[in-house]
Amino acid sequence: MEEEEAIQEARRRAAPSVREFKYNKKRVRLVSQGSDLKDDARCILYWMCRDQRVQDNWAFLYAQRLALKQELPLHVCFCLVPKFLEATIRHYRFMLRGLQEVAEECAELNISFHLLLGYAKDVLPTFVAEHGVGGLVTDFSPLRLPRQWVEDVRERLPEDVPFAQVDAHNIVPCWVASPKQEYSARTIRGKIHAQLPEFLTEFPPVVRHPHPPSCPAEPIAWEACYSSLQVDHSVKEVEWATPGTAAGMAVLKSFIAERLKSFSTHRNDPNKAALSNLSPWLHFGQVSTQRAILEVQKHRRNYKDSVDAFVEEAVVRRELAENFCYYNENYDSVQGAYDWAQTTLKLHAKDKRPYLYSLQELEQGTTHDPLWNAAQLQMVQEGKMHGFLRMYWAKKILEWTHSPEEALQFAIYLNDRYELDGRDPNGYVGCLWSICGIHDQGWAERPVFGKIRYMNYAGCKRKFDVDQFERRYAPTHSQ
Repeated sequence: MEEEEAIQEARRRAAPSVREFKYNKKRVRLVSQGSDLKDDARCILYWMCRDQRVQDNWAFLYAQRLALKQELPLHVCFCLVPKFLEATIRHYRFMLRGLQEVAEECAELNISFHLLLGYAKDVLPTFVAEHGVGGLVTDFSPLRLPRQWVEDVRERLPEDVPFAQVDAHNIVPCWVASPKQEYSARTIRGKIHAQLPEFLTEFPPVVRHPHPPSCPAEPIAWEACYSSLQVDHSVKEVEWATPGTAAGMAVLKSFIAERLKSFSTHRNDPNKAALSNLSPWLHFGQVSTQRAILEVQKHRRNYKDSVDAFVEEAVVRRELAENFCYYNENYDSVQGAYDWAQTTLKLHAKDKRPYLYSLQELEQGTTHDPLWNAAQLQMVQEGKMHGFLRMYWAKKILEWTHSPEEALQFAIYLNDRYELDGRDPNGYVGCLWSICGIHDQGWAERPVFGKIRYMNYAGCKRKFDVDQFERRYAPTHSQ
């Protein structure tokens, strides 16, 4: 509770509300042609998509800022689509339980939360017309499908309703960090660090809204929402990860108290508890990466190496993945790789593979490699594979499938189906860069891989106690 009160106090010190806060307009871009709010507007609407939290949310704050300036009620809506890529009930339950917390928090703040069933293009324009929405705000994703949703809504909105988008997921907004696709962490690192002083600020609070909605939100039948879904129900929820902002903040607190000190030295050992484990909450936007960095940085004096390593992974590497997906439309295909990588893979496409496995054999973790099987089963059981093993896992799929195209397809399918943080720029870039070696030039030529970096079992054995990890996820445990 002390940490929570300290964070609330920090927000209040930043500003009593976002109305008095010097909001950085570089976080915002206009999607629509017009920018003027109409005179007869009855409310402002925040269409929540990727950033599913109330506090520490630049998009939510921008929407409240507009509503406070115009002295209008503030509404929030979420469009629940029946399916999304390979997402299963594991992912939907995590998301919906988090949204339930959002709805309760909105109610306490005198803000109406609406859960709309269906695709935004079908349900949002009607909602805008019926509620007299004067301005629409949404958050940002670099992925193809969410970008299409934004475009579909833009085309169907009344012309006199301005539509703004806020990057509430990245610390440095994606379109500000760099105007082009960056080659590697090396090329984006300086750009990110140069802009952190401007963007890595404390958040003001989302406050109790002084202008009550003219009509209350429809009560949400949460359990009934599940019947609208068209997803696989066979991938069960995981027990270790409780959904929602409160639970995610508790994981952040435990990371700082218990694991941060060993993050720099042990984060690549799958047998050591050194990782933040925050990725599910960061993926669903239930916890802000910016908040995580603000809290972790308070401990730089004691754990400088760990704090620097965490900033590198959570800011530089993560925002590099966002950059790649935003500027490269082929982020989930071999065509997204550099020419040299595509060439070397083509030259070795017909090489004899030592083993060939079907998708089903890979999914069930029944290969000849006990370490690979253990990593796969960890992902199936826990919805999270240790970060160090993700590259080994993906590279072996390249070695054991008919082609790089099939390898990437299988890797993305498995990642998106089982990982709680699947269907994410980090996942697409991790799979593509492991299989297509985006900046691997210089490695010795070898069968199947060409000049793509190779990883093997013996190399892993030199890094950590492989036997211990394999015993933890032996197939007998999952049956």
